[in-house]
Amino acid sequence: MFMNALHWLSRNLSTILLAFVIAVVVWVSAVLTADPNEERIYTRNLTVVGQSTNLIQMNDIPAQVRITLKAPRSILTELNNNPTLIQSWIDISGLESGAFQTPVQVRVDDSPVRVLQVEPEQVELILEKQVSRTMPVQVEIVGEPPIGYRKGFASALPEEVTITGSESQVNQVANIIAHLDITGVSESLHTNVPVAAINSSGDAITDIAISPRSISVDQPITLLGGFRSVVVTVVTEGQIAAGYRLTNISVSPRTVTVFSSDPQIVADLPGFVETMPVNLDSINDDLEVRMDLNLPEGIDLVGEGSVLVQIGVAAIEGSVTISVPIEALGQSPNFAAQISPKLVDLIVSGPIPVLEQLSSDSFRVLVDINGLTLGTYQLPVVVDLVPDEVVVESVLPQTVDVSITPPATATPTSLPQTPGP
Repeated sequence: MFMNALHWLSRNLSTILLAFVIAVVVWVSAVLTADPNEERIYTRNLTVVGQSTNLIQMNDIPAQVRITLKAPRSILTELNNNPTLIQSWIDISGLESGAFQTPVQVRVDDSPVRVLQVEPEQVELILEKQVSRTMPVQVEIVGEPPIGYRKGFASALPEEVTITGSESQVNQVANIIAHLDITGVSESLHTNVPVAAINSSGDAITDIAISPRSISVDQPITLLGGFRSVVVTVVTEGQIAAGYRLTNISVSPRTVTVFSSDPQIVADLPGFVETMPVNLDSINDDLEVRMDLNLPEGIDLVGEGSVLVQIGVAAIEGSVTISVPIEALGQSPNFAAQISPKLVDLIVSGPIPVLEQLSSDSFRVLVDINGLTLGTYQLPVVVDLVPDEVVVESVLPQTVDVSITPPATATPTSLPQTPGP
């Protein structure tokens, strides 16, 4: 029996294998028909792994790569729904300083998938060692204090900073500079000043880290003997126009430096100097004028010989009540409009000189009856043509009664009778 089975199997083996192959082909064809293979392009972020902490990447590399995949449609759909299944990276483990062509690696956590193309296939990477160096800070004082003042020697803390960056960038640093501008400064300074790394050409190097980024600088500034800084006081005379008031008196500069060859005369000053009198007679607007200073004998002004005085003037404000007749806006010749009340009271505020010139003709008060038919209405009033500088604070009443009626008709007159014969 066993020998017969072997004999039958040996005679029909090729037929059995052919049937098996046909069955596999039919199955594969059915699978491909239901879930055909397709090509699709995916874009993924490119990451760098394995970088040593003492190396710095000196060039930019592509942020993303394009990956062309071939797989059954169902697999591609799954890859679309879960982007984490496709990853791309370059591995720079073990690399030292230099330029390298590094292959882009791709992993697809699904199957069956075939990677057809990766763009780019490799990227250029330039690496340099990261180094640190401690360098002294040079404080550069720019400008000068005003005449009569003297700058002392500046001091800074800390006196050194640490720079960190790529070896080539750090080697370019020639100086660490802190600039402090004291132009016009009349008192000692204690301030924080940022520092900058400068190459031999005087250009700033920005691609390095500096610690700390700023230093504390002390710059003494003192007043020379025979000089003194005093406050300026404005002296006025006269009266401004009636109905107006002063709002501000200011002077620029607020302090000036004076000098005398006799330091005692300067020391005896009361701490201020006065301007020559500013005449305010009848002014009704802001005033700006340059004035000389009334300096004691033997005292000279350092710098410009006058100061700028600014006088602020504003009208005194009040309020008045004005009765204004109401006009109907949009009245049709086919109707008559009866307005009750016929007048409104306007409470207005503004400068008194302006208020004194107002009358009922200065305003226009309207009630809009456009499109209204016969009947009685309660309508709001609108104030129009308000003069400049005047504010309408209140309208009394704000609503009026308007009756729309037919126009009055003329009463016919009787013809005189002619007496009979």
